[in-house]
Amino acid sequence: MLRYETVPVTPFEQNCSLLWCPDTLEAAVVDPGGDLDRIRAAAARHGVTIKQILLTHAHIDHAGGTGTLAREDGLPIVGPHPGDQFWIDGLPQQAQIFGFKPAEPFTPTRWLADGDTVQVGRVTLNVRHCPGHTPGHVVFHDPVTQRAFVGDVLFAGSIGRTDFPGGSHPTLIDSITQRLWPMGDDTVFIPGHGPESSFGDERRHNPFVAGT
Repeated sequence: MLRYETVPVTPFEQNCSLLWCPDTLEAAVVDPGGDLDRIRAAAARHGVTIKQILLTHAHIDHAGGTGTLAREDGLPIVGPHPGDQFWIDGLPQQAQIFGFKPAEPFTPTRWLADGDTVQVGRVTLNVRHCPGHTPGHVVFHDPVTQRAFVGDVLFAGSIGRTDFPGGSHPTLIDSITQRLWPMGDDTVFIPGHGPESSFGDERRHNPFVAGT
């Protein structure tokens, strides 16, 4: 059964997630935007070993610490979808614009596509390509524990911004309704910012997608 802890990082309070398999104590870090000491401390506290980095997308608050963490700890980088290559290429400029520490360049070890799976110990995560916020955004879903790590696609009471380069509001709505909702109303999602919620609650109450 998947276990996880949300670790807010960067001045944007981005929800980095430490995921691990309790049987093997192998862990993955989703979206290490920065504050790497905080992420490593969470892993030490739970007695787990970080084996890989998973990226939902390549905005600076989600990916800014990726290159450094991968280099220092010898970790593979899994994701996002190739549609975010231009965001990875632009990480140094993003860091400068938003006042982040310089971001080390990196190349994903493995790009992801819709329908792929990622293994964390004995836990299998399903990958859904959910563009709209960025072209290459992906979501990681564990159907056993009914948890989804959705990055900036959907929030409690809101949805991701679509005014950045490569963003598209209609595409984002399609991603939510066609890729997320089929995971089930009882699925709890961990967004890139803010509190957890469930898909059912958002379908009922989120003004951007209510009734879809």
